[in-house]
Amino acid sequence: MILTQVEICLISFFAFCLFVQLYYVLFVHLKLANAAVEAVPELAKSPLSIIICARNEVSNLEKYLPAILNQSYPEFEVVVVNDRSWDGTEELLEQFEKQYANLKIVKILDNDKFIAGKKFAVTMGIKAAKHEWLVFTDADCIPESSNWLMYMQQPANENTEILLGYSPYLKNESLLNALIRFETFFTAVNYLSFSLKGMPYMGVGRNMAYKKALFFKNKGFAAHMHIPSGDDDLFVNAHATSSNTEIRINKDSHVWSEPNRSWAGYLRQKKRHFGAGKFYKPKHKFILSLQIIFQFLFYVGFAACMFFSLEAKYIAGGIFLLSIIIRCFVYPKLLNRLNYKDLRWWFPILDILLFFFLTLNGFLSMFGKKKVNWK
Repeated sequence: MILTQVEICLISFFAFCLFVQLYYVLFVHLKLANAAVEAVPELAKSPLSIIICARNEVSNLEKYLPAILNQSYPEFEVVVVNDRSWDGTEELLEQFEKQYANLKIVKILDNDKFIAGKKFAVTMGIKAAKHEWLVFTDADCIPESSNWLMYMQQPANENTEILLGYSPYLKNESLLNALIRFETFFTAVNYLSFSLKGMPYMGVGRNMAYKKALFFKNKGFAAHMHIPSGDDDLFVNAHATSSNTEIRINKDSHVWSEPNRSWAGYLRQKKRHFGAGKFYKPKHKFILSLQIIFQFLFYVGFAACMFFSLEAKYIAGGIFLLSIIIRCFVYPKLLNRLNYKDLRWWFPILDILLFFFLTLNGFLSMFGKKKVNWK
């Protein structure tokens, strides 16, 4: 077998891209695959407040709010912030208020002096909450079980100020749905694994918790109030440390959510998230950018090898196959652990599709008008 100098350099670079990828697979993500799953706590530690922000969510609140109000936890309140809704949300919440003593409604009116966006609504909910430990979710979310709050309560370690949960999306039969769920899976694998590694960098507002004192000590969202998204990930990125953050991955702690049903809606959502990511701490941006760049170069390197000799194609194919085999020992276990076991046989294909979709979305996100709009 004789390879040209160019082929040797290209294949060597392609193999190097694989080694960088394997760092994330074997030294970051594998920690989550092997992590012990916590058992349900025997006792509730202290009262807590759940905060939900809603803007024109009457159908979702009617469907999902009772499951939250009826959690098996001895003392908690549910603070729902009605942010200028006109679809019947106010009337529905008033009905629920008569049925549930633990429901508290906060109304934001059109004539109020406020900063537009979800962060203002979240801030109003936090101010209205009477308990120190705050649990966050959304109006279109439903807990996996009635034990959700037992997992998301204040941990036994008093130094823990932030608790990161996991929120998968509900399944329907479409390519978009499979792509959304797969992207959510990899996002969760990344932030949960890095948290276990001592580098928490984000959380999702559909299922997370933190101390009210932490919020006010750091002046809430003041540092990034002008950014449309980031009430969850930017807050965690700024204030989470290796010593004050824990995760919860037990299936009973999961919170399911309604996914986007249109490509346009999903693109808008990812555009907001892309905008928030630019404000992460430099070390987090570096390690996440490195991950994306070398994934991109891995696929580019493989495609480039296909234009050279048959020997180069065979070697490149072997490297690519090795990548898939190694990941087959890690990601199917994680997909099962994170409630997406139906995707475990499709992950190589979805991995490629997701990569191209996110690359396109990242390019599109650099253009267009930026506006503050959370719903």
